[in-house]
Amino acid sequence: MRTAVQDRGDAAETLVAGRLIAFGWQIVGRNVRVGRGELDLVAVDPGPPPWLVIVEVRWRARRDFGLADESLDVRKRAHLRASIGRLVAEGVLGGVALPRHPLRVDLVVVEPGERIRHHRHVAL
Repeated sequence: MRTAVQDRGDAAETLVAGRLIAFGWQIVGRNVRVGRGELDLVAVDPGPPPWLVIVEVRWRARRDFGLADESLDVRKRAHLRASIGRLVAEGVLGGVALPRHPLRVDLVVVEPGERIRHHRHVAL
């Protein structure tokens, strides 16, 4: 059974995917399982130049425990690195070859009122 928090997280991912598509991005995968890890969104930013982008979506209803931007901690970064490494090594997603573009990681934060902050080239 899914929790309300999981449902709100899914809604945030849907919102972000819709916004990226509106800006001309192509969503290649959502909730991509790679080994034990999961990548929220895999997308192509048309650029120029075009990029293959791993998009980590973070959602927070309140700031009591810090900003959502700060929630991409060392542990989560390590999991992302491992998942991205596996994805790149496999070179396919859903039976289709990954686009051969430079890779980057973006962090997109969603807060109440659909306030969105997009951080490009997040260091892992």
